[in-house]
Amino acid sequence: MTLAELLADEDLRRKEFPVVADQIYLAHAGVCPLPERVAAAVQRYAGHCAREDQEHAFPEATIARTRQLAASLLGARPGEIALVGPTSLALSLIASGLRFRKTDNIVIYFEDYPSNVYPWMALAGSGVEVRLLNIRELGRIRPVDVLGQVDEQTRLVALASCHFISGYRIEVEAIGAELRKRNILFCLDAIQTLGAFPTPVGHVDFLAADSHKWLLGPCGAGILYVREELQDRLRPPLYGWHNVRCPDFVAQEQIVLRADARRYEAGTFNLLGLAGLHAALELTLELGVGNIAKELLRKRSLLVPELRAKGWSVLQADSAESNAGAILSCTRDGTDLAALHATLRKEGIVASLRADRGGNHYLRLSPHYYNTDAELRRVIELL
Repeated sequence: MTLAELLADEDLRRKEFPVVADQIYLAHAGVCPLPERVAAAVQRYAGHCAREDQEHAFPEATIARTRQLAASLLGARPGEIALVGPTSLALSLIASGLRFRKTDNIVIYFEDYPSNVYPWMALAGSGVEVRLLNIRELGRIRPVDVLGQVDEQTRLVALASCHFISGYRIEVEAIGAELRKRNILFCLDAIQTLGAFPTPVGHVDFLAADSHKWLLGPCGAGILYVREELQDRLRPPLYGWHNVRCPDFVAQEQIVLRADARRYEAGTFNLLGLAGLHAALELTLELGVGNIAKELLRKRSLLVPELRAKGWSVLQADSAESNAGAILSCTRDGTDLAALHATLRKEGIVASLRADRGGNHYLRLSPHYYNTDAELRRVIELL
């Protein structure tokens, strides 16, 4: 299946994405509805589990294949991928697994989604200086902003690949390349680009992302990337039967970790989630994340001028293509956004309401590749 075939064939679109029969779903930056093939994979596996051992129903070869698919999507090695669940858990594993000195500082963006703020803030209790990026526009983090606020004592920079309100995509490779020259670790919360835009890890040290947004997978089935050269440095803060050597399930006198990223997988997998993650990765790779990105940018170019013509102010509306995301957060003077949001819901249109630290509220639209131009025009008409 190609994107062109999907968007040209309404029967195919309804088969692959059952949600379109009832709703115009524009909240993929929140929690996605599952595609048919992802839901079917979970149901099929659950059916097998009713008749046999759950682990036998999901063999190790399928887990290895899921790891390989995730690696292909990121341009990584399978041994650099751990299947650990929510983004918050993966980021917390990174923050608590690194050793910092009291003279070290880390740099974060305080207006990021809390999952990428709290794990780093917690390090202040151990004496690490937590520096907050000074940025003029919400989410608009440029390489010069980052490089101008690090110094010789900076050990790590933690950023999101795309801001969850403004929709601004950072220049991951440019920032990462410069940080590596300075021997500064780079951690990426990639949940708002994974499955929507290419997110290569060539200049990234750590990456975390759950699958329940743009990747169109289940909640709690996520990916943790740890660069191979750093796996001995990032000690797992969680220990169990799966990541520590225990032949015949007998505890040993010494803790010997697995040799690759499986050292961060302490216990039993969320196998129902992995069944869906496997199918979601296959779907994304079948369509091609580059093709998906082009389609999302095309939809953005359709929506932005139409919204502006209706009197809406769109955050980061004039972003360069390299920084433009699939998230469109907008506001309009004199409009009761909560009431409008409720009205849209009654019309079968699912969007999101978000607010920034200053109390400014936004209607957030986040269409995905399977949304049609006719659906988007219907939304514009109601707005």
